[in-house]
Amino acid sequence: MYILAINPGSTSTKIAVYEDEHPLLVRAIRHRVDELAQFPRIIDQFEFRKALVLGELEAAGIPFRFDAIIGRGGLLKPIPGGVYEVNDAMLDDILHALHDHACNLGCLIAHELAVALPGCRALIADPGVVDELDDVARITGSPLMPRITIWHALNQRAIARRYAAQLSAERGRMVRYEDLNLIICHLGGGISVGAHRHGRCVDVNNALDGEGPFSPERAGTLPAGALVDLCYSRRFTQAELKRRISGHAGLAAHLGTTDVQEVVRRIGQEGDGHAKLVLDAMIYQVAKSVGAAAVALEGQVDAILLTGGIAHSQYVTERLSRRVSFLAPVRIFPGEDELEALALNALGVLRGELEVQVYR
Repeated sequence: MYILAINPGSTSTKIAVYEDEHPLLVRAIRHRVDELAQFPRIIDQFEFRKALVLGELEAAGIPFRFDAIIGRGGLLKPIPGGVYEVNDAMLDDILHALHDHACNLGCLIAHELAVALPGCRALIADPGVVDELDDVARITGSPLMPRITIWHALNQRAIARRYAAQLSAERGRMVRYEDLNLIICHLGGGISVGAHRHGRCVDVNNALDGEGPFSPERAGTLPAGALVDLCYSRRFTQAELKRRISGHAGLAAHLGTTDVQEVVRRIGQEGDGHAKLVLDAMIYQVAKSVGAAAVALEGQVDAILLTGGIAHSQYVTERLSRRVSFLAPVRIFPGEDELEALALNALGVLRGELEVQVYR
């Protein structure tokens, strides 16, 4: 089985070609700021990114013949986790998505490329809008604003399954993700902290523009009264205020950079006390979210897993582990495993091991 996986991100388009479980090609196509600046909206980058994917395949000598093409799922309406066939309803919803994000391009590119290949299936898996919250977790103090989930579902689930596989090897018996209670922290441009109970993420923050810890690019939870006052201050337009929540927020707003390693360098080499305070505050907020997730699991936590790009930072992982390790063992899985997760989900469908869900 030949599978093409496509993962569009804010500054890159990552692709991988798999033959069954074996990667034949893995590439990260980086996009310069000036390249993307020519497009008024992210959705307008569709033809540009599609052409780059095709060019990368041609340059690598990969024949354009696939049994499935699977893209990173976009910001659709809330749906259960799993693998979905791209259909007209999904395409229509993604073209009218409430949130503009590069992940929205995943199903569009997968569909466009798959229709050119007879018998090729266009799929997505575990998009960021996967919603498996306990009902009690949806309620806020205002019925006008129920909680919604936008999180790193694909990577969190992939890391959970990798951890279960490691436990199986260590214990000499099968351990499944569905057997465990886990707290998983994806530490990236956005930060999501999920409480996973026996294969379901029963509570997780809206890591795009809603709540939780602040991150390199996002503000996280803000004081509600002050935010309302700012909205009516006439200092910013609606679009500018949105960027103050997601984009020019978090480390970017405080320190002028989203690069955690650069912040750590300032702390270590320049003795920048302000940089240390802000980064330590981000770590502190992540730790508080881990504590809240432990409450959602009623204290029954098998492990705390740290993943995402920031998990490469020893400064962050050591300090975060120090604050939360009393709750459960901490394991670190730096980076993200999304391309492999996409490919294996597609392979499971092709082999009849995973059920394809219908998006409505």
